[in-house]
Amino acid sequence: MKFDIITEDERLWAVKYEGCPDNVLYMLFEQWNDVSWLREFFKANIDDLTSYFRITDVNEAIYDTIEDSEKLQCLIMDISPDADLDKLFRPLENSRVKEMLLGKEKARLKDLNKHASWLRIYAIKLAPGIYVITGGAIKLTRTMQEREHTLLELQKMERVRRFLLDNNVIDKDAFTDYLSELS
Repeated sequence: MKFDIITEDERLWAVKYEGCPDNVLYMLFEQWNDVSWLREFFKANIDDLTSYFRITDVNEAIYDTIEDSEKLQCLIMDISPDADLDKLFRPLENSRVKEMLLGKEKARLKDLNKHASWLRIYAIKLAPGIYVITGGAIKLTRTMQEREHTLLELQKMERVRRFLLDNNVIDKDAFTDYLSELS
């Protein structure tokens, strides 16, 4: 498992999994802008799209996904040095009220004029304002456990969290030390 720096100020990182051509963040944005991939995804998940979001037109779902992906990409990639990532990333569990060691977090667009965004970016919080992106998904159900592709994202988050803990990476300093040992 490798980690790619996303922002120059080292506040945002993304996992590059073994055997993958790029880090997970770049792969997500590529996938969320691939009309063919999106068409297959929404056709395969049309029941969820219809029941949860009341959308029956696959083309509308594709258009909304690409539009939301561009907004989310701008939000993630154009983070200014004074931006607060803790406002973008929120606890994965909506009921969690206190910080936890290497907490599981999610980012999504809010305050859209249409339906809620189904795009999610998942990350591990190393420290306040410092995150390692582990993956992302199009979430069309209430919980992640309901579908295989979102359950896979939960497993990836836990695998990265376990990897960090097994390598004694519990905060930003330990992460920096870990990365310097690899160089």
